[in-house]
Amino acid sequence: MKELLKYTSLIAIILLTSCEDIVEVDLEKSNPRLVIEASIIWEKGTTGANQNIRISETTAFYEEETEGIEDAQVTITSDDGEMFTFIHVENGIYANNQFKPELNMGYNLQVVHNNEIYTASESLIPVTDIDYVEQAETGGFSGEDIEVKAYYTDPADEENYYLFKFRNGNLSLEFYEDEFTNGNQIFGYYSTEDIEPGDLIEIELQGISKSYYEYLFILRSQIGTNEGGPFETMPATVKGNIINQSDRDNYPFGYFRLSEMDFTTYTVE
Repeated sequence: MKELLKYTSLIAIILLTSCEDIVEVDLEKSNPRLVIEASIIWEKGTTGANQNIRISETTAFYEEETEGIEDAQVTITSDDGEMFTFIHVENGIYANNQFKPELNMGYNLQVVHNNEIYTASESLIPVTDIDYVEQAETGGFSGEDIEVKAYYTDPADEENYYLFKFRNGNLSLEFYEDEFTNGNQIFGYYSTEDIEPGDLIEIELQGISKSYYEYLFILRSQIGTNEGGPFETMPATVKGNIINQSDRDNYPFGYFRLSEMDFTTYTVE
């Protein structure tokens, strides 16, 4: 959203001024809002005990970094009544090293800040395994770029949604639904002109809920890119699933979700 606003402002400046003019754009200021980044990820083969949540505030348009919130009270409670308290460690990051993930279990987030209560509920979504990774040189607009495909088998007779993360210096996100691929072996796709032989690509496959899939879809449609952590900047019109129970108008940004994750690496040949 910031990139879109920057380009829109630039076009307006070009139309209304000459090249020599120095123009200061007075952007409307808005009250800061809480940003709650609460992605609980359980990597297969681990206990999933170590989890982090980051809480920050939106900042002025020209500032690059968000400001971490250090005085919030953060808990997650499972549907069977077990509570996990997250303690602030640094720069708005709250940690818990005794979390107990359980597939398909419901969990309830509560954040208390400035006497306002923020809540959200989600279930821990399972995911299938990554079967294997293969490479070809038919990707990109030229048809000659290196492309990487991570194959997985979608469980039949289930409605599933997936998030792929490919890391090779930068982060690339791909997300899929199984409406037309139910029960088939399919793949997550990654290709960029920056891939070179010898590069190590980290690959994550996460199970996500339908609501989180729709949230990501809206984010991508507004930002127009799949590069950046989901997705670096939050468009002002996109709300997540976290509700301010004390003041609905003072809604936060961010999302609470829980995902099982399979991880592998691939070295480009």
